[in-house]
Amino acid sequence: MELRGKTAIVTGSNSGIGLGIAREMARAGADVVLNSFTDRDEDHALASELADAHGVNVRYIKADLSKADEARALVEQAGRCDILINNAGIQHVAPVEKFPIEKWDAIIAINLSSAFHTTAAALPMMRDAGWGRVINIASAHGLTASPYKAAYIAAKHGIVGLSKTVALETAREPITCNAVCPGYVLTPLVESQIPDTMKEYGMGRDEVIEKVLLDRQPSKEFATVEQLGGTCLFLCSDAATQITGTTISVDGGWTAL
Repeated sequence: MELRGKTAIVTGSNSGIGLGIAREMARAGADVVLNSFTDRDEDHALASELADAHGVNVRYIKADLSKADEARALVEQAGRCDILINNAGIQHVAPVEKFPIEKWDAIIAINLSSAFHTTAAALPMMRDAGWGRVINIASAHGLTASPYKAAYIAAKHGIVGLSKTVALETAREPITCNAVCPGYVLTPLVESQIPDTMKEYGMGRDEVIEKVLLDRQPSKEFATVEQLGGTCLFLCSDAATQITGTTISVDGGWTAL
């Protein structure tokens, strides 16, 4: 897959899934915009590292995606957007009646509303360029539910619906919009949770992974950030030109249950 000359904006991309996808985009020759709300020296160094490794232009742009104007400004500041990957997200776990209002508002803003704002800003650029790809990183929880994750599940179901709407609005244009739905992915954040989970359940590492973390993932294997990056690359390929308005699950069979 050759993406030379294209610019990919990946939200929430200074670690984890977003960074993995950004690496695959850069490896395929795309210029990349990294994003988070932190604006640390390490974020800018990461952009330089990716640029040097793959011979592409990589920039870091700070944006607090809980704010509509900053989400739109991210795209405007990038100046070009051929590929928009809405990945930024946060999580909080609590029963509905005890779910903090501020957590609900933040999750909906970052996980769902930010994708609306970045997409609205990016579509005119894609139309001007005559080509575009919008890829929304949803979740197996965009297709199923679990208790105590009301805001996250509402937001991810919303992302799936938003993807379908954008696809219909661009169906007669060389622009596609799809949602990728990962199951559990082995990121540094998940890896860091394993020791505490082992202590909580009194289990070894392998048992915790199989019986707790991957309880609903029939393959009993984590998806990888490289696999998600590869899925996004496929959606940018000519082979995926007629794939729009749908979900692609990368969940080891979770949503087949």
